[in-house]
Amino acid sequence: MRVISGSARGTKLKSIEDIATRPTLDRVKESLFNIIQNKIEDSIVLDLFAGSGAIGIECISRGCKQAYFCEKSKLALEMVQQNLEKTKFTNKSVLFEKDYEKCIKELSNQKKYFDIIYIDPPYGENIAVKATQQILTNNLLKDDGIIIIETDDKARELKQLEALNVNVYDLRKYGRVSLIFLNRKG
Repeated sequence: MRVISGSARGTKLKSIEDIATRPTLDRVKESLFNIIQNKIEDSIVLDLFAGSGAIGIECISRGCKQAYFCEKSKLALEMVQQNLEKTKFTNKSVLFEKDYEKCIKELSNQKKYFDIIYIDPPYGENIAVKATQQILTNNLLKDDGIIIIETDDKARELKQLEALNVNVYDLRKYGRVSLIFLNRKG
């Protein structure tokens, strides 16, 4: 796994490849960043369920102002820290070693607002839409901000998203992985 573009282009990142923490494939990551590239410059990003931190690190490499990384696994968060040190991005990063619900609540209490929120929970956990609901309820998304959900069950996610105040403005499928792009309605 590597940084695809920007100031840290080509830097190899450490990752833990297990069922709970699996890296986003380079081809998915490349397509994702082609779609959101015009939103990254000077943005504030939340990499929820950060894993290795590859998504947030890619955002920093491409010009985001600051990235927040939430990961409850101590081992994974140590890896995020190592990857941030390797890319020299620690000064543009904030790390949270906690469950996503506690992280969302803390960010809300701190009055943090995000341009881009990437949600990539462990597949099969069925918590992406719940996380999206909590993000909206706690007002973490800027008015023109976007949420991206990475999932292996787009039908389930799309059905559950119907109950939320969001628009699905783009949907991409890459093998078993789908990316769902959301923004606020109205």
